Amino acid sequence: MSDIIKHECGVALIRLLKPLSYYKEKYGDLHYGLTKMYLLMEKQHNRGQDGAGLATVKLDSKPGTRYYDRIRSVESQAIKDIFETIFSQFSGLSDAQLESLQDMDFVKQNFQFMGELLLGHLRYGTHGGNSMHNCHPRIRANNWMTRTLFVAGNFNLTNVNELFDHLVNLGQFPRELSDTMTVLEKIGHFLDTENQRLFRQYKNEGLDNIQITNLIARDMNIERILKASSEDFDGGYVMAGMVGHGDAFVLRDPNGIRPAYYYQDDEVVVVASERPAIQTAFNVHRSKVVELDPGSALIIKKDGTVTNVQCAPKKERKACSFERIYFSRGSDFEIYQERKNLGRFLVPKILEAIDYDLENTVFSYIPNTAEVAFYGMIDELSKKAIEHKLAKAQAEGSSLTEIADSLKQMPRIEKIAIKDAKLRTFITEDNSRNDLVHHVYDVTYGIVRNQVDTLVVLDDSIVRGTTLRESILTMLSRLQPKKIIIVSSAPQIRYPDCYGIDMSKMGSFVAFHAAVGLLKDRGQEALIGEVYEKCKLELQKPIGEMVNVVREIYAPFTPDEISAKIAEIIKPENILPEVEVIYQTIEGLHLACPNHTGDWYFTGNYPTPGGNRVVLKAFANYVEGKNIRAY
Repeated sequence: MSDIIKHECGVALIRLLKPLSYYKEKYGDLHYGLTKMYLLMEKQHNRGQDGAGLATVKLDSKPGTRYYDRIRSVESQAIKDIFETIFSQFSGLSDAQLESLQDMDFVKQNFQFMGELLLGHLRYGTHGGNSMHNCHPRIRANNWMTRTLFVAGNFNLTNVNELFDHLVNLGQFPRELSDTMTVLEKIGHFLDTENQRLFRQYKNEGLDNIQITNLIARDMNIERILKASSEDFDGGYVMAGMVGHGDAFVLRDPNGIRPAYYYQDDEVVVVASERPAIQTAFNVHRSKVVELDPGSALIIKKDGTVTNVQCAPKKERKACSFERIYFSRGSDFEIYQERKNLGRFLVPKILEAIDYDLENTVFSYIPNTAEVAFYGMIDELSKKAIEHKLAKAQAEGSSLTEIADSLKQMPRIEKIAIKDAKLRTFITEDNSRNDLVHHVYDVTYGIVRNQVDTLVVLDDSIVRGTTLRESILTMLSRLQPKKIIIVSSAPQIRYPDCYGIDMSKMGSFVAFHAAVGLLKDRGQEALIGEVYEKCKLELQKPIGEMVNVVREIYAPFTPDEISAKIAEIIKPENILPEVEVIYQTIEGLHLACPNHTGDWYFTGNYPTPGGNRVVLKAFANYVEGKNIRAY
């Protein structure tokens, strides 16, 4: 992706179902759970560059001992920082201390993070700051283990203000207005309610407090807590949590917007945001890794019982398609095929744009996430080129020799753009800094024939167009191609996201600027004011009745007309080659990713009522000149 956007976080949960000594004896690994958690987090590091965290719970700890540990980091290599800190406690030990490591009960009691229940998190800060305070897991601590709550998640809620007000009306005094704290306190409130319900029940039976505490841990109804907590959540979420005595859960939103997968055998239960992470860490086939159903929760009781319960009715599946296009690692079998198909479905438009002239066209891609789509594009280009040449040869009555010669010309594939990861734009003076931005990408010289070749470059998506305009197109133009065609394997991004991607302002989208520009070019600028007035009226309605009227801004134009205007916007004034932009179609997206139909950022079809409210606010903010998020 040329325009970097921050997006969904990653979660990882492990419950060891056997005593710690079992894993040491079978696998020879003193800290088996920590090793697996490190792998799970490292294999999802693409989901969090701003921080990471880990919390563990030790089951059946004695009073007076530490039963949980937590560590978080905002270092540039946060995962490495966390696990180096944890494992450092095992270095520099004396011979006597090393001998004591043979006793896993001793290790569990005397070393931090040696618990049976582990919850890890990788953070991309979409809106919050990047301080340690914002890193998960977050803790709601209490002197009663059954009231201590840990939460880590991949979520954004659109109705945080309403949820916050609800907590205040309950008599609470939340310390901050954020979806993370709101979720923590909301679940915590019903956790307290469940504790109190059970306490009263057993107190009425004449049991003492110690007996009651043990029975609360045994009989706590996590399903009841999650149903009550989440009934008014509006957003996309995967929320993972642990209770201090040893229960754990992972809850997914009813539309399945955010991803979650799990694996279970007689030794472990493991949950992660991405399937390949589980496959790699535990060496299991993908068929063994199960997707958590939308609206359901995986609940792991302290005694090791695992249940999958429906906490909310399933709604229309709207799994995020951007996960497949860009966010998730391409090592997933299905994602790999889907990305190749995204590339394939672009080929008809590309061949039309170059007039089937493969001899004078060079194909490349912008590293690195567009690589798999590029493979699919080249496969399809080769097939279509052969079909076209054979049809042409048949029509012209070409000889076998002429046909053979024509088939020798296959797509010219080159590594043209190379990102210089070490270049930092540290200079603050604008002109000098802009010059450095131009050099974030290097190019391969001598491959493109001056003023002869067309250069086709594939990107996985175009959000703002800033990097194309300020860096990539300038660098590519130095190769002096006749024409530059930028191809996006994603459709035009037209609307804000409110479920975990850092795209909340209308003014951030080059497609929106193109539509506004076309309205002005054609004397239809009054439509902007008309839509603004409609937005204000819609925002006065109950949230469930709001309609996305912002789509009217795009209605007068075809996708190709908007693409042409985008090409005009992103083309730097000082370059000579013609610039064209080709986007994936919505139809192509759905064909490529049939099980991930969440496309609201492309179509404006939001899966929850809160999404419509966000887009209405975002447009109103744009017209009013407010550079603020819409939720």
